[in-house]
Amino acid sequence: MDILTPIFICVVLPVAIVWLVMRTKQNETNKTAEIIIKAIESGNPIDQDFFKTQPLRKGTKERLLGILTAACILIALGVGLLLIGIIIIPALGYTFKTAPSAYILLTFAGGILSVVGASLIAVYFIMRKVLAKEIAAEEKAIGERKRQ
Repeated sequence: MDILTPIFICVVLPVAIVWLVMRTKQNETNKTAEIIIKAIESGNPIDQDFFKTQPLRKGTKERLLGILTAACILIALGVGLLLIGIIIIPALGYTFKTAPSAYILLTFAGGILSVVGASLIAVYFIMRKVLAKEIAAEEKAIGERKRQ
C-alpha cells in the first residue's frame, strides 16, 4: 500500500495532466473547425485573421500585481513556517535537544521565504515608481479602445 502513493504521483498524475491539456487543445481545435464548417455551409466569407492566434500579453500593471501576489504568498508561508518552528513545536512538548532538525529547518526556511517575499515587495514598489508612465499609457490606450 505504501508503494501506491509514489507510483500515483510519479506516473498517473503526469499522464493525467498531459491528457487533460491535450484534450483541452483538441476541444478548442474542434470548436474552431465547427465554426469554419458552419460559415462555409452558410456561404459567409471567412476572415483570414480568424486563423491567427495571438498570444495573451500581460500588461505592465498585471505583471506588477503578479509580483506583489507572489511576495504576499511567500511572506505568508515564511511567517507560517517561523510560527510553527518557534511556537507550535515547543507547545507540542519538543525541545531543541529532542528535535533540533525541525527547529533549524522550519526557522531557516521560514526566514528565507520571508526575506524573499520582502525583497519582492521592494521590487514591486520600485518598479511601480519606475514604470508609472508606461502604466498610465497602457491604461489610456485601454480606455481609448473601450470607447471605440
